[in-house]
Amino acid sequence: MAKRLIITLLALAAVIGGLGFVKYRQVEVAIAQGASFQMPATAVTTVVAQRVTWPSTLSVIGTAAAVEGVTVSADLPGTIDKIHFESGQWVHEGDILVELDTRQERAQLANLEAQRDLAGINYGRAQELSKAGVISRSEYDNANAQQKGTEAQVGDIKAAIARKTIHAPFTGLLGIRQVSLGQYLAAGQAIVSLQSVDPIYVNFGVPQQNTASMTPGHVVRVTNTELPGVALTGRITALDSVVNEETRNIQVQATLANKGNKLRPGMFVQVEMPLGQPRQVVPLPASAINYAPYGDSVFIVSDMKDAKGNTYRGVRQQVVKIEGSRGDQVAITSGLNPGDEVVSSGVFKLRNGAPVQVNNSVKPGNNPSPKPEES
Repeated sequence: MAKRLIITLLALAAVIGGLGFVKYRQVEVAIAQGASFQMPATAVTTVVAQRVTWPSTLSVIGTAAAVEGVTVSADLPGTIDKIHFESGQWVHEGDILVELDTRQERAQLANLEAQRDLAGINYGRAQELSKAGVISRSEYDNANAQQKGTEAQVGDIKAAIARKTIHAPFTGLLGIRQVSLGQYLAAGQAIVSLQSVDPIYVNFGVPQQNTASMTPGHVVRVTNTELPGVALTGRITALDSVVNEETRNIQVQATLANKGNKLRPGMFVQVEMPLGQPRQVVPLPASAINYAPYGDSVFIVSDMKDAKGNTYRGVRQQVVKIEGSRGDQVAITSGLNPGDEVVSSGVFKLRNGAPVQVNNSVKPGNNPSPKPEES
């Protein structure tokens, strides 16, 4: 019995030992395979860094604003009798836009003018009678006051009639008409917008560190993506007196000619200003930059060696300094050398030392002055 138990235990130990040896060999093979495993190469596009000269400019987004802009409204209530303009019409200062019904006021005016004429006649008689000593001084003063009072009433009703004829306060471009013939207007009700658009203002904000360069008379260049090929030139005419505490920007206003009314109030525009001497930069497509809070970086392609000493094409992450942009490109001022091969697309898939395969059959945009097809 004891001999059979011993044989059984020996057989069980042999089976367990065999299984352990097989598992050990499997783990050993897996470790060897892991040590020799290589990550597949990531397909990327590249661009060779070149140093070029860029003008030292500041580009910001601005908003066009009318030099003068109002919503023309009724000063007094009344019914519209005549409309003398069309939507979108160009008008000059003093042009009549709307006439309100003044029939009641003109009837009152006729009555008051009759009273004024009678008061004038009575005053003339009282003047003669006063000289002759026929009437007292108080009767003469009463006739004089009555004559002046009726004259004032006539002037008041004439002013009311004039206020019901609405004129253009300045030369400009009308908007869309908001009233109709025969409509009753309350005092202050909008009739049409009027904007003076030539010249026109462009308002924009610049960082506080550039405030010293924003002097009145400084030339600015204004463009708009909706107006390809059109560039307007103006000059800075005013700066705000304070810096915005939230953005640390100061508001700047430029004035420029707007012939043909190409710019309209409220339009977004691109404002470009020269700041100093041209500078040497390395332009890269914006897709080449790996933006991060701790610093912007790019990936440089170079020959590397793996753990076994084999050579492969891999990438090295390099922190760079960015200052400004033009079109598809951003300006690199430090961190790159001319001739460096930089990854231009696919950077979000990379890490330091990752193998790559360069395929430049299709490249991202890299034009300082792009012209979109839909423009």
